Amino acid sequence: MQRKFVTNLALVLALNLLIKPFWILGIDRAVQNAVGTEQYGFYYAIFNFSFLLNILLDLGITNFNNKNISQNNHLLSKHFASIVLLRLLLAVIFAIITVIGGLIIGYTPDMMKMLVAVIVNQILISFIMYLRSNLAGLHLFKTDSIVSVLDRLIMIAICAVLLMKYSAPGTFQIKWFVYAQTAAYLVTTAITLFIVIGKAKVRRFTWRWPFFVMILKKSYPYAVLVLLMTFYNRIDSVMLERLLPFRVGANEAGIYASAYRLLDAANMIAFLFAGLLLPIFARMIKLRQSVEEMVRLSFSLLVVPALVVSICCNFFSYELMNLLYSGDHIQESSDVFKILMCCFVPISSTYIFGTLLTANGNLRQLNFMASFGMILNIVINLFLIPRFSAVGAAISSIVTQIFTAIAQIIMVQKAFEFRKNYLLLAKLAIFISGCILINYLAFHLQLFWIPRFVIAALTCFVLAFALKLISIRNLIHIVKYEE
Repeated sequence: MQRKFVTNLALVLALNLLIKPFWILGIDRAVQNAVGTEQYGFYYAIFNFSFLLNILLDLGITNFNNKNISQNNHLLSKHFASIVLLRLLLAVIFAIITVIGGLIIGYTPDMMKMLVAVIVNQILISFIMYLRSNLAGLHLFKTDSIVSVLDRLIMIAICAVLLMKYSAPGTFQIKWFVYAQTAAYLVTTAITLFIVIGKAKVRRFTWRWPFFVMILKKSYPYAVLVLLMTFYNRIDSVMLERLLPFRVGANEAGIYASAYRLLDAANMIAFLFAGLLLPIFARMIKLRQSVEEMVRLSFSLLVVPALVVSICCNFFSYELMNLLYSGDHIQESSDVFKILMCCFVPISSTYIFGTLLTANGNLRQLNFMASFGMILNIVINLFLIPRFSAVGAAISSIVTQIFTAIAQIIMVQKAFEFRKNYLLLAKLAIFISGCILINYLAFHLQLFWIPRFVIAALTCFVLAFALKLISIRNLIHIVKYEE
């Protein structure tokens, strides 16, 4: 199982490292530079507002389906057609409630038009994620890996043409960016649906109300968890745009978006771990296999690099923001970026320990943790945003992420009774201290900043190998032999 995880992780990382960073740091960044911080801030706040209610599209069905199909492959043919119809019903409910929500919080007619387009995109994204959960549940990781980058490939092609044609300042319109996403999601949905229907051998689609009720009863704990986690992960920019005065709020949301972009790029890669780990953890737990070594492997492959990325980005925050953006908000973005990149470590931890708890069915504990996290995030935002704007939202985010990560680690320890690895904790303490020292020394070298950044990052990884936090020998052993 470890071999399957590592080999498929290598494929999915290769594809996503080629495509998604280029999308976020190339196209998405170029669009913000083209339309300006304020206009992009409006879009970013609207997007995240729609994301808050995204769970209405799914109600936990995707996570439940991923775990269920990975443990019982034969259920795909039995359940697929009915779940598709249920999701269409949920899409209508989501659209209506989101539009009403936009009207309630005072969106202008122009903002409502953009909200409707974003709603369509959210429906398509959610459906793609459900289709991919079937591929992952069947352990068709290679197919899932290709599908995971298909929409971005199409968007890159469309937006690249538009950005080249309308390169003069003020000529590119943010709505074109939204419509390009719609086209890409439509094509990806059609292709993925065709693949999954072939695997499911669907003959007809029928309404089965008892089945709908049964699915929703089983999946609602997943839905509550996703809803709560979405709130404390996505509400920051919405509160920035709403709590601060008009135009100031949109501008601060744009600054927050510019700082969040690199974290989002890193999270996209980390999120792939959860997509692979959930069906693997679920199957290992069903077969009563020990997951301790898989958790240890995942930790070394995700959290250790996350520490390197976070520390390096913290030292070189201004240089990175100055490289990516034009305008008058480089220092403000840098200040927010320093704080947000520290979130990458607890978020990476959540992708491992939270996924394990989900696979194990510890949803009541996770929902309690997420409820407290949401309340904590909102309260801190209400206090800090009026005083410190985007920096306040970033502080709220890091406090919440650290709390939820520690809570999940404690829950895993109680549920699985892993051996306390004091040697690992000591190595991590040495590693973190060493990375900070390495970056401090590299930052003061008499070189251009990019070579200094590269030297710091590479030296940190050398330290990780020296401390055996990452072991090449173990990786080779896993790839060569099925355990």
